[in-house]
Amino acid sequence: VARSAPEETVTSSFASFIHAVRPEHLSKIVRHRSKRMILDSIGVGLVGSTTHVFDIALKYCLELYSSVAVSNVYGKPGVKLSPTLAAFTNGVATHSMDFDDTWHPATHPSGAVLPALLAASQMLPPNSKPNGLDFLLAFNVGLEVQGRLMHFSTEAHNIPKRFHPPSVVGTMGSAAATAKLLSLSMTQCTHALGIAASLAGAPMANAATQAKPLHIGNATRLGFEAALLAARGMEANPFILDDISGCSGFSAFYSIYQPRSLSTPSEHHEFLLEKQDIAFKRFPAHLGMHWVVDAALSVRNLFVNYAGSFSPSLIRTIVLKIPVSKYINRPFPNSEHEARHSFQFNACTALLDGEVGLSSFTESSIHRQELRELLHKVVVEHPEDNVANFDKMYGEVAVLLKSGDVLTGKCDTFYGHWRKPLSRESLLKKFRSNASHVLPEEKVETIITMVDNLENLSDSSHLACSL
Repeated sequence: VARSAPEETVTSSFASFIHAVRPEHLSKIVRHRSKRMILDSIGVGLVGSTTHVFDIALKYCLELYSSVAVSNVYGKPGVKLSPTLAAFTNGVATHSMDFDDTWHPATHPSGAVLPALLAASQMLPPNSKPNGLDFLLAFNVGLEVQGRLMHFSTEAHNIPKRFHPPSVVGTMGSAAATAKLLSLSMTQCTHALGIAASLAGAPMANAATQAKPLHIGNATRLGFEAALLAARGMEANPFILDDISGCSGFSAFYSIYQPRSLSTPSEHHEFLLEKQDIAFKRFPAHLGMHWVVDAALSVRNLFVNYAGSFSPSLIRTIVLKIPVSKYINRPFPNSEHEARHSFQFNACTALLDGEVGLSSFTESSIHRQELRELLHKVVVEHPEDNVANFDKMYGEVAVLLKSGDVLTGKCDTFYGHWRKPLSRESLLKKFRSNASHVLPEEKVETIITMVDNLENLSDSSHLACSL
């Protein structure tokens, strides 16, 4: 008896895409943008390996687990871990300073995917190592799945309130990317997504704490594990991405959920990364901080022209006009992680120092008397037109002087935003600065060359080995 083909579901369309997409579907601009992301993410992970939260995660893995150690750890040439633990540890490093890339709708896409692929490339036997083009394709599969899932909900377009996005879509992206790198069947890809959904999700209340970097570490590790479990025959709900009445699947993470199928890649498939570029951060803090810092720096320049130098004693009030977002509205941060999530701290640091950088978040910098005095002068306003959306928000800083004069700066699009991308020179400067904290100059330059020529790399595990 002839049977009709099973009806396509949203979930099966995603699995079909993961299984069917080929390197030739990557356009020149997608390759270019994704290689910039890979290079930046490696640099951020390398400098992140110098942090206290990274040390905690690494010691945890070294002390509590023992298994086949084949995968490299960022910034630790003599240390190797099992593949999934290496992915976890490197994911923590990537987000340890909140220095990693950001997309729209809001998430940190690279850190949730790249560590899993680096670790998986070292796990595979010598005769099965993926080449650089396979690696690049898997990375873009992970990005594409994250981006498509975020477009299922209007809630995802705004600065989040409930779940930290990379802990949700990042876990799914890691599962998809790893499934592609491991050449899973379409059925296995379906189950990898289903398993990953059961491992996803972390609450926003842990933002601005040492637990937040774990969100990225867990996303990349657990997505990796989901793909490995699917490869070994574990099954999950094959409708996990569909909107099933009375029984939540992936819709559990979003209040408004309208899933759409992902078409099987044709000859001219257009990846989301081609339509929507990425934001790279110039300093290690929450993305929202970059608007107020650029606005504050504009005001500082006006102040210096006005008074000859920056003198806090001349200031009566500092007005910040920012969007409503509770977890990044922190008047008096007491830790580096709180400071990275404080509009007030970053605006006042930019005014006081003329810059925000790695040293801005040290204990001594955070608790400076002159900075605390400035923070006491800050007043926050939330204009109705300033929405909590990384594509629409702005930052405005007004300094009211005791003389009665007002100096104002406003930033609609900071340098590094997808509408105003970093130049190659700026991106390389950031990478070299970050990577040089833990690697010698020759290794830093080797990584740049390797990423630039990733399509021609015969064995992608060489990239992981260079870290």
